[in-house]
Amino acid sequence: MKKHIIWSSFCDMKDWKSYFDEEYPETDEDKRYALMYELNSDYLEDERTNLNIVLPEGIICIANLELWNGTRTGYKEIPSRNIRDCLYSQYEPTWYVDSYGNLRCDDVHHDGTNHYLYRMWKPGLSVFTKDEFLDKIYNGTVTQEDIARCTRRIGDPIAKVYGWKLAGRRCAL
Repeated sequence: MKKHIIWSSFCDMKDWKSYFDEEYPETDEDKRYALMYELNSDYLEDERTNLNIVLPEGIICIANLELWNGTRTGYKEIPSRNIRDCLYSQYEPTWYVDSYGNLRCDDVHHDGTNHYLYRMWKPGLSVFTKDEFLDKIYNGTVTQEDIARCTRRIGDPIAKVYGWKLAGRRCAL
C-alpha cells in the first residue's frame, strides 16, 4: 500500500546530514540530534498550518488500540471538523494518506502501535445511524461496509494541498 507521509516523529540522521554539514558544520553529534528533533517538531506545526481545512461534516477517528492486555477498538469524534486537529498524539505518530485516500496514523508506544483511521461523517445521517455505528466500533463489530456506508475518506483535500494523486474515485466534499 502506498503511503503519502504527512509527518513522522521518526527521524534518521542520514536524512539530515547534508543539512547539518552545510548549516552547522561545527556542531557535535549530540547537538545535531537535539536540533533534528526540535526542527522536526517545528515541521509538525507547519503541517497543522497546511491542513487548516474545515470539512462540511464532523471527523471520526476509528482506532485499533494495541494495549498491554490485548487489542481493542475505539473511536473519538473531532467536532471542530478541522483536519489539523487530527494531528495530535501523545506517543510517536506517523500520519499519512493511504492509497485509498484515507487519512491514517500509526502511533507507536511502549505496548505496541495504535492505528487510527480518520473519516468524515456522510451528510444527512440520523443520530440513530451514527449511534448504531459508534456502538459497532465500541463492540468491535464494525465492518468495512459499515465504514463505507456511514463515512467518507478525507484524503482528497489533503492530497490537493500537497499535489498528490490518489487512486480511486475522488470524494466530493
